[in-house]
Amino acid sequence: MESLEETQWDVTISGTGIAQSLLALALSRSNKKVLHVDKNPYYGGSDAALSLQEAEKWVSEVNKESAHLPFEDAAVQSPSPSDSGPGLSPSRAYTLSLSPQLIYSRSRLVPTLVSSRVYRQLEFQAVGSWWIYKPTDGRGKDLYRVPSSREDIFADDFISMKSKRTLMRFLRNLSQGQPDQVSDEEKSAFEEELAKPLSEYLTSKFQVPPELYDPLLSLSLSQAPSHKTLAQYAVPRIERHLTSIGVFGPGFGSVLVKWGGGSEISQVGCRALAVGGGIYVLNSGIESMNQSGQNDADDSRLQLRLFSGETITTKFVVGSNWDLPPTERPCDYEKVSRSISIVSSFLDDLFPITAEGGPIPAGAVVVFPASSLGLTDESPAVYISVHSSETAECPAGQSILYSSVSIPGPQGQSLIGSAIEKLLRSNAGPSARVLWSLRYTQLGRAVGAGGETRPANVVSGNVIQFPPPSLDLAFDDSTIDLVKDAWMRVMGDEANEEAFLKFEDREDYDEE
Repeated sequence: MESLEETQWDVTISGTGIAQSLLALALSRSNKKVLHVDKNPYYGGSDAALSLQEAEKWVSEVNKESAHLPFEDAAVQSPSPSDSGPGLSPSRAYTLSLSPQLIYSRSRLVPTLVSSRVYRQLEFQAVGSWWIYKPTDGRGKDLYRVPSSREDIFADDFISMKSKRTLMRFLRNLSQGQPDQVSDEEKSAFEEELAKPLSEYLTSKFQVPPELYDPLLSLSLSQAPSHKTLAQYAVPRIERHLTSIGVFGPGFGSVLVKWGGGSEISQVGCRALAVGGGIYVLNSGIESMNQSGQNDADDSRLQLRLFSGETITTKFVVGSNWDLPPTERPCDYEKVSRSISIVSSFLDDLFPITAEGGPIPAGAVVVFPASSLGLTDESPAVYISVHSSETAECPAGQSILYSSVSIPGPQGQSLIGSAIEKLLRSNAGPSARVLWSLRYTQLGRAVGAGGETRPANVVSGNVIQFPPPSLDLAFDDSTIDLVKDAWMRVMGDEANEEAFLKFEDREDYDEE
C-alpha cells in the first residue's frame, strides 16, 4: 500500500462535518482518490458529539484557539451535588451534540441518505410536539402545545372557535399553493404580500388574530425577531412542517439521529468512504498549502503539509474556512448563544404520543417568545430542543436541553438560563435541576429571516471553500447544493448529475 506522500490524490477534504463527509463519500464512489483529514481527534467538526470529559477538553481548546474554530466563549458549569436524587453518571454515558439539528421528513437529506445507502447504518427517532411558553399566573400549565393538524386544532381548548376557522383557512391555502397560471399582476401582488412580516401577512390576508402569531412563527423555527421574520421566509417553512407530518408515521414530521445527531451521519459517511477506497485520518489537518510548481496547467497540483508532518500533493482541496490554512478569503458569519444542559428529570409530559398508532417521541421543541421572557418584539425567541434518554445521549431518568438564541454573549446566555428555569419550574417540579451545562457561542451562516440569498462555495483555483456551517435548528437543505457543486467541480467533464450520491448495493440486504 502506498503511503500518503507517495499517492497522487485527486482531492483532499479537510474537516469531517456533514458536508465534507457526504462529499468524500460521493467522490470516493466516483472512483476518485480521496484523502479525508481532520485536525480534531473526533468526527463531525462543528457537528461533533462529545462525552463530558471530551467537552471539558473542547472548552479548553475553544478558549485557546478561538480564531481557528467556529466557536468562542465556551464554559462548563457543574452545580454543587445535591443530596436529593442521583447526580451525573460517568463521562461516557453522555453523547452531547454541539450542533443538534432536527431533520424534516421532507428534507432533501433524506433521499440523499437513502440513495447513497447510508441510511441503513442510522437510527431515526421521532420529534413530536412543539410547545409555546405562555405564563398563566398560576392558573394552569404554562406550556401550550401548538396544534399541527386539523384534529389538533379542533381539539384545542386555547383557541377560540372563530380563530380555529381562520387558522383552517390559512392551512387550506398552504396546502393548495400558488396557482400554476397567474398573471404578472397577480404574481407581483403575491410577492408583495410575502415581502411583509409574517404577522402583518397573516392579518392582512387571512385575518389571523394575534393569539396565533407565536404558535405559527414557532413552526418556522425562525431565530430572528418576529417583526424581522418575513412571510416569504416563514410561510414555506410552516408548510414544510405541516406537510412533513405523517410521511414516516402518524403524528410527527421530523426526526433525530440516535447516538449523536449530525456526528453520527459524519461517522457513517467516513466509514462508507473507506469502503469506497478513500482514506480518512483524524488528528491531522492541513497546516499549509501551495502550488507544487508543475508547468502543465491542466495538471496543476497543490502541495499540502499536514500537521502530522507529511507532505502530499493533490489536485483539489475542499474545506470550510476553519478547516483550511488562514487565507485572505472572506468569511462572513453570524453568532448565536447556545447551551447544552443535562437535567435530572424524564420531562415525560413533553413527549406525548401525538396520534393514534404513533411512536413515543424522543424529541420535542419548546419556544419562549420574547414577551414570555419580559422582552419586546425587538428580541428573538429562545428555542429549547428537548431530547429524552431514548436518544442514547444521556442515562435513563435524565434529559438533555439544547438551547439557542440569536443573541451572542452574556445577554444571550442569561435569556437561555431564564428559559430553562421557567421550563423546569412549569414542567418538572421542584426536584428537577440542571446537573451540568456547557455554554458557548457558535459562528455560522446568517440566521436572519428576511429572504437572504442562498449560500455559495468560494472557489479560488483548485481550492473550494464551503461557507460557514448553518445555524438553522433544522437541517439546511442548501448543504446538499453546496456538496453537489463541489462534487461537480472536482469531477469536471466526468460529472453526471443523475449519479450524484446514488449508489448500488455492494451487498445483499433484506429491505425489511
